[in-house]
Amino acid sequence: MGARTGSSGRNIAVIGSGIAGNGAAWALAAASDHAVTVYEAETRAGGHAATVDIDYDGVPIAVDTGFIVYNEPNYPNLTRLFAHLGVATQPSDMSFSVSRWDDERGVELAWTSRAADLLGGRLPIAANVPSPVHLRVLRDIVRFNRRGAADLEAGRLGGLTLGEYLARERYSQRFREDYVVAMGSAIWSMPPGDILAFPAATFLAFFANHRLLRLDRPTWRTVTGGSRAYVRALTAPFAERLRLGTPVTRIAREDEGVRVVTADGASTLYDEVVLACHCDQAAALLADATPAERAMLGAIRYRDNAVWLHRDESLMPRARSAWAAWNVVKRPGDEVCVTYWMNALQGLDPARPLFVSLNPPRPPREGTVFARTDYAHPQFDQSAVAAQAALAGLQGKDRVWFCGAWTKYGFHEDGLHSGLAVAEALGAVAPWRVAPRDFGTAAA
Repeated sequence: MGARTGSSGRNIAVIGSGIAGNGAAWALAAASDHAVTVYEAETRAGGHAATVDIDYDGVPIAVDTGFIVYNEPNYPNLTRLFAHLGVATQPSDMSFSVSRWDDERGVELAWTSRAADLLGGRLPIAANVPSPVHLRVLRDIVRFNRRGAADLEAGRLGGLTLGEYLARERYSQRFREDYVVAMGSAIWSMPPGDILAFPAATFLAFFANHRLLRLDRPTWRTVTGGSRAYVRALTAPFAERLRLGTPVTRIAREDEGVRVVTADGASTLYDEVVLACHCDQAAALLADATPAERAMLGAIRYRDNAVWLHRDESLMPRARSAWAAWNVVKRPGDEVCVTYWMNALQGLDPARPLFVSLNPPRPPREGTVFARTDYAHPQFDQSAVAAQAALAGLQGKDRVWFCGAWTKYGFHEDGLHSGLAVAEALGAVAPWRVAPRDFGTAAA
């Protein structure tokens, strides 16, 4: 079966309907001479933009479990997209706490940024009376913010991993574990050991770009009514060509185009194919991938994270006054749990506490669970940075394109930027000048 357009327009398939695929399809659909079809294995569009409807003691509530927040300075394309689509947003709370898990006592708070406005900014406050250890952590935070920014700008990081950099600069173990590693594990959904293997330049570039090396922080926002509100608006122009529940099983280049085969046996020839799925999925689909393509796709590892939407308060710090929007719980061994307080993040009624926990030390108590799912997150190391650098030389080779949040730091802005960049390379023009994702590193 073939589905080709005329000589001027092209027939394009997009595989995956996360932010990268939807962003690419949206921009391409605006080019009237192109025909765009989006394939999605799941029965809903959006990828990590997932809003769940629950019944909370008879009260209906819509709550997000994946993409939740953004800020305008660091998400310029997403901000412009929301404005263009007329998506309503509202301020969010991005406070942070770190605790330790005790099998007998549960969650024991170490520190929290909530209501801590020291020196006009946010510094963590101890759970109890500040100790010499905690004061050392505060000094290390100030030094890390100042020295890290200077080392990044001066190019003094070389090929160091984050762990090597922290050791070289003689930061305290408590600072390393309870601040840098805890925040990194929460941001990237990675085990502590993998965070320490993170390229130091990439880590510090992200922190600098997101103003995490400064006391003044950006205002974070969330989509009113849940992220599905923007997904609906974004997919509306190509809704009739959005193939939900249609897994692709094989993609192969041919003389006349690129063939896409789906699980139901359908086979369609396209002029171009955009792979907006995870790298391991793309490698499995692309039957005739070149050695360079396989090397690039294979360099990006993914980690499955168990995600629970629940109301079990025992997975939060015991003192409710210490609850933060992001609550990191360090587990025995090389594991970290993050529990998001969704009432704070999405402005939900605090009388009905709602939480999203990633990799909790135990499942939420029976009768408290609303939903359970898994998300796969890209893991960033030196190999991943090299793969990102190789992407430019492989884009569009023999009519196959790649996009996704993995191309930068794994966030919504990165996915959208990569999707728009591919769309523009295929002749689309976004309604605004697409802001580059340049964080000052070699691969950025």
